[in-house]
Amino acid sequence: MTTFVDRVELHVAAGNGGHGCASVHREKFKPLGGPDGGNGGRGGDVILVVDQSVTTLLDYHHSPHRKATNGKPGEGGNRSGKDGQDLILPVPDGTVVLDKQGNVLADLVGHGTSYVAAQGGRGGLGNAALASARRKAPGFALLGEPGDLQDIVLELKTVADVALVGYPSAGKSSLISVLSAAKPKIADYPFTTLVPNLGVVTAGETVYTIADVPGLIPGASEGRGLGLEFLRHVERCSVLVHVLDTATLESDRDPVSDLDIIEAELRQYGGLDDRPRIVVLNKIDVPDGKDLAQMVRPDLEERGYRVFEVSAVAHTGLKELSYALAELVGQARAAKPKEEATRIVIRPKAVDDTGFTVVQEEDGLYRVRGEKPERWVRQTDFNNDEAVGYLADRLNRLGVEEELMKAGARSGDGVAIGPEDNAVVFDWEPTMMAGAEMLGRRGEDHRLEAPRPAAQRRKDRQAERDEAEREYDDFEPF
Repeated sequence: MTTFVDRVELHVAAGNGGHGCASVHREKFKPLGGPDGGNGGRGGDVILVVDQSVTTLLDYHHSPHRKATNGKPGEGGNRSGKDGQDLILPVPDGTVVLDKQGNVLADLVGHGTSYVAAQGGRGGLGNAALASARRKAPGFALLGEPGDLQDIVLELKTVADVALVGYPSAGKSSLISVLSAAKPKIADYPFTTLVPNLGVVTAGETVYTIADVPGLIPGASEGRGLGLEFLRHVERCSVLVHVLDTATLESDRDPVSDLDIIEAELRQYGGLDDRPRIVVLNKIDVPDGKDLAQMVRPDLEERGYRVFEVSAVAHTGLKELSYALAELVGQARAAKPKEEATRIVIRPKAVDDTGFTVVQEEDGLYRVRGEKPERWVRQTDFNNDEAVGYLADRLNRLGVEEELMKAGARSGDGVAIGPEDNAVVFDWEPTMMAGAEMLGRRGEDHRLEAPRPAAQRRKDRQAERDEAEREYDDFEPF
């Protein structure tokens, strides 16, 4: 049965935003109290958070589909809907988040580090929030936006200071068990270690972590054996320790050739050339092992390696090795650049940035893309004529109609707003006053207005027509 998983594909869905409410306040002796529809609640986010108590991605291997809760719709009486609850997904320290194409989205290192994998949808505005001096009684509300749907890949790269690498049964698990309090499974057969083991070592005033990486074999970097699955766990380590078996029973192996093969696999994997190396000749408690260690040590030292002869069984040479590793770990930590304080980078938009684009496609269709127009379309209830006219006003004020005319669009041409797989398509009828001319003065109710002289009413109507292009920019929830 699978007990350790370090790579999974996760399908996450954020919560949808709740719809706004279109309601009119009513009470005895006050039948037209004005709009009082509340806003919809925000959909819940899906958030990945590093948790030190989590060491594997096993839970997500068995349950790869995760969804946050939706926001509640608004209600009358100016009651806003409840926000959806965020879904917190704990992940191990050292988890890398990638998209389906392999692009890195986030590198989660350090307890509490978080990443929003899917953003919850915005709640729709109720008609109370849409009311204005011109639109005193809106008969519509905005719809809530759908939450993000994301397919992501989680990869775990062990966060350790020292990595023990070598052939299967070279004694790596035994070595980590005597250097630290870790209790890995130990036996004398290939691939005993099926998961990376992590231990904590104290040498003087230095405390560091040491990882026992599953055994490598020739061709591991190309997918043979277990090496390809676990080579990624070496990437974050500051020091590499070659554990060489001096008492192997295989006649075609010796410590020097084992070292050459493992180094070739590390070079093939890439990105590890700058890590300091130490060579450990293990199993010198065996008589033939001691003789072989003394024989190959001069050759290894000529290559520039620091060599330690140890025995995990007899606990020989462990103190010298642990202090040498502590020294290298200390040097690696001192060489790391200090973390800078969090900076907030402000990137103002260009003065000529309209926030949208209009492109004519090969089939003659004009496609409008941009955050605001696409969001406004998602918020519109197309079964409500007043809501459609409100959308037309918003697009007109943003300058969409003007850009369509500049692009050469004519009456009856097809216009699409949004991406190809989820767009609203309509036949364009150019009216620079957009929805205002189609539906007149939407959202007004003369019963809510104080009596005015006829001349004043005519003057006000003319002023409103003149200022239609400068109509106030509707309230945005965020």
